[in-house]
Amino acid sequence: MIKSATIIALLLVIAHQVNAQNSNSSTTTPRPRSTNVNSSSPLPTRSASPKAAASKPAPPAAPAPAPEKPKAVLVPGSEAVMAAFNRLIDGIQTADVEKVMSVYWKSPGLTLYNYNGTVTKGWDQVRQNRLSSYPEIKDVKLDTKELAVTMLGRDAALVTCLWSQSQVYKGNPETASGRMTLVFKRYGTAWKAIHLHSSPDAPNPAVVPPSEQLPKASPSPTP
Repeated sequence: MIKSATIIALLLVIAHQVNAQNSNSSTTTPRPRSTNVNSSSPLPTRSASPKAAASKPAPPAAPAPAPEKPKAVLVPGSEAVMAAFNRLIDGIQTADVEKVMSVYWKSPGLTLYNYNGTVTKGWDQVRQNRLSSYPEIKDVKLDTKELAVTMLGRDAALVTCLWSQSQVYKGNPETASGRMTLVFKRYGTAWKAIHLHSSPDAPNPAVVPPSEQLPKASPSPTP
């Protein structure tokens, strides 16, 4: 009887172990799910490449400064003389008779050797000529080059220049160029032009005597 009980107890222990083994084999431990970090994190901002930055259009360059107009060759004490000369030029360009005549010496001794070869004497005659011609003149443009001032002491000065002028006279355009010499004299604090000499810079060869004509250039040898 005791032997039978022992066998039954042994069978119960074996059955319990089998059930426990079967239970352990059928249980599956769940694996943790990995998180995709890349899917939730924003991508880092990419900076512009040097090539893209280089392709950006450059700002427009500043305009080049206009070339300066050649200045007169001045000497100490000549500033007042140049102011009088510039007033004369401005009066010619604006066809202003009174401004022009304010620069000339108001005397019968005023003498002008004109561009056309004639001579005008006296302030009154010069003014009368201007009064008759200036109303017919429009759109005057007068340029001076090679302008130089020579002081002849404290009370006298010489102004020389090369000039070119274009204008419309009685409705017709015309141009001329030449050389001019002005003699200024100081009266008190004012500088007045007492003499003007104007001549063509390229005279007609037909009226130039042979002794004054320039030699003709020799032709270049043919290769």
